[in-house]
Amino acid sequence: MNVPATREDLMIVNMGPHHPSMHGVLRLIVTLDGEDVIDCEPILGYLHRGMEKIAENRTIIQYLPYVTRWDYLATMFTEAITVNAPEQLGNIQVPKRASYIRVIMLELSRIASHLLWLGPFMADIGAQTPFFYIFRERELVYDLFEAATGMRMMHNYFRIGGVAADLPYGWIDKCLDFCDYFLTGVSEYQKLITRNPIFLERVEGVGIIGVEEAINWGLSGPMLRASGIQWDLRKVDRYECYDEFDWEVQWQKEGDSLSRYLVRIGEMVESIKIIQQALEGIPGGPYENLEIRCFDRVRNPELNDFDYRFISKKPSPTFELSKQELYVRVEAPKGELGVFLIGDQNVFPWRWKIRPPGFINLQILPQLKLIGEMIIDTPEVQDINSFSRLEYLKEVYGMIWVLVPILTPVLGITIGVLAIVWLEREISAGIQQRIGPEYAGPLGILQALADGTKLLFKENLLPSRGDTRLFSIGPSIAVISILLSYLIIPFGSNLVLSDLNIGVFLWIAISSIAPIGLLMSGYGSNNKYSFLGGLRAAAQSISYEIPLTLCVLSISLRAIR
Repeated sequence: MNVPATREDLMIVNMGPHHPSMHGVLRLIVTLDGEDVIDCEPILGYLHRGMEKIAENRTIIQYLPYVTRWDYLATMFTEAITVNAPEQLGNIQVPKRASYIRVIMLELSRIASHLLWLGPFMADIGAQTPFFYIFRERELVYDLFEAATGMRMMHNYFRIGGVAADLPYGWIDKCLDFCDYFLTGVSEYQKLITRNPIFLERVEGVGIIGVEEAINWGLSGPMLRASGIQWDLRKVDRYECYDEFDWEVQWQKEGDSLSRYLVRIGEMVESIKIIQQALEGIPGGPYENLEIRCFDRVRNPELNDFDYRFISKKPSPTFELSKQELYVRVEAPKGELGVFLIGDQNVFPWRWKIRPPGFINLQILPQLKLIGEMIIDTPEVQDINSFSRLEYLKEVYGMIWVLVPILTPVLGITIGVLAIVWLEREISAGIQQRIGPEYAGPLGILQALADGTKLLFKENLLPSRGDTRLFSIGPSIAVISILLSYLIIPFGSNLVLSDLNIGVFLWIAISSIAPIGLLMSGYGSNNKYSFLGGLRAAAQSISYEIPLTLCVLSISLRAIR
């Protein structure tokens, strides 16, 4: 650590390994001058569970259930690299259908990983909404995984020479539907985030990594491509069948946090393009090369030997790793995930060395110009550009002046709604002769403001499994009937919209429509609790609001005399 020796008022703070702002088992030793970061030293390796030594004492099939614990966000990639190493070592051919299935699963896993990067990243900046939105699409990806593999996270789906099972009936159609839906979700993310002035102020020009720095530190994945280097192992190594699809490498040249965000957003769109092409062109045939299940050496177990007594007469399918060594790599969501494998003519690897992308990428953290930043910006490696703030404010002011003609009628309608709500509260309080929330604030204005704001800005949530059309029409019927009931109120001597002689009957006829709208919404939601709520609201309207409005009508008629 480069701590100035002349300063005596510095503070050293441990961020992690369990700090809520850190996502993963990472510890940062941060030196602070007040709230300004002076130095930062990352401490890695707190989640070391001996995965390499476990691999050296297991067969590949026995080791496969372990590898998904390497990276909970990109489980398919850990399985892929585990089977690719012995496949290349033994020159094992993978059927074309199995290769297509692998590509589909890998790209779905890439999308799930990028989504879970996006949500916490935005939450660290201060935007909580995207953190909840990303789980919407991520759960759909896990639904597809569960349908194909039986597990949502720990799949154990890849096998040497193919995959464990073929895609179930109807899975391809569901995945195509997800692709169409996800493209609209990505456009929502871009509208919500990409042009947000506050977001741009926090990430643009921050944490810049140059081309030489990225190469010298061994960076890979989005961190490397965001620095202007078009390096993607799917294009370079041409593993699986990526060279059969039409897609582009996403890259940026600025090297800042905004570029890394744009690269990941673009990669999710490209992953959807790859998945759609693979689903439309997936060939028939076997999903696994069954020929590799045989042994390379002939076993003749005798009656009392070890294999016969303790393993069984038919050992589990496996094969010997030839006496060679090689390095295999794949393009994982975080970067290059590699395995260095040495075989020794045995069913167990002699050496199994893992090259994790996150471990390599995080080593550059102290070099990202953290000096002068605030401690609150450390998790995102963010800084606030004071020079661009004025430009953003000018842009915001210009947008406001453009929206003034539009906002003026909206504001007038809002004030009218608040006045009506306030009048209703006053009349209700006068009839019932009680004080309470109707008198919140001077003359009840604050309560009307709260009720009107809640009425105008309440989120419109549509049930996914209900009758959307019926659910949407119901509130309109209830509201229209309420507005029409005001026709019988005489607003002046020459302003009478309805004949007062039949006004009561007209009001009863109109008000009877409102409970129907409430029942329609409750029934259309396809939820018994919502339906019970609609019944309760209809009953309340019949037993409470109708007599109350009759009283209002009688008072109005009396006042006219």
